[in-house]
Amino acid sequence: PPGRKVLIVYAHQEPKSLNGSLKRIAVEELSKQGCSVTVSDLYAMQFEPRATRNDIVGCLHNSEEFNYGAETREAYKRGCLSNDLIEEQKKVQEADLLIFQFPLYWFSMPAIMKGWMDRVLVQGFAHEFPNCYDSGLLKNKLALFSFTTGGSKEMYAKGGISGDIRYLLWPMQHGIMHFCGVKVLAPHICFAPEYVSEEKRKEMLIAWAQRLKTLWKEEPINCSPEWYFK
Repeated sequence: PPGRKVLIVYAHQEPKSLNGSLKRIAVEELSKQGCSVTVSDLYAMQFEPRATRNDIVGCLHNSEEFNYGAETREAYKRGCLSNDLIEEQKKVQEADLLIFQFPLYWFSMPAIMKGWMDRVLVQGFAHEFPNCYDSGLLKNKLALFSFTTGGSKEMYAKGGISGDIRYLLWPMQHGIMHFCGVKVLAPHICFAPEYVSEEKRKEMLIAWAQRLKTLWKEEPINCSPEWYFK
């Protein structure tokens, strides 16, 4: 619906890739609906994935012994995080929906995107124990993981060699997004695009465009271990 804000966090090196096309379609389709869409193109931004002392501007809370979590929490409170983090947090804060678009690397997200999670989702901003999971600080937001795999759908079935694809989503969807209070829409998975025909790849893009048309009507998944491990 018009007025909704979407942030697409995108991790692929090549705009002509299927990931690049999926990202472009999301921008077009959601903009057409009147949503305002922002893209964080992590490789193009040369986003820093490492969590270091550089993320805190000025003095440390405890200069004797560096504790990244404690220091970023204090820096967030004081408004002393580095500019790149403040920028990303502003985008997250404003977004109704976060779409993560990436190729699956080693059963997980690429390092540059994991670094985005490590650095942006600061304590005090995204979570603050006991305010986590359903009471996480980013509640009222939705997230969707859209990704491509190397392996086929059969390989990622419950009895398949790689195990159920949902097992892999547990750390990403549950351990990160749900932990921060975000509700998660069903993932969008394009299996083994490199090994299918051009025709099939076109169908993948069409299916994504179709889904985006009614995305706002979707119910989030059941945020419990059953969804992943039943």
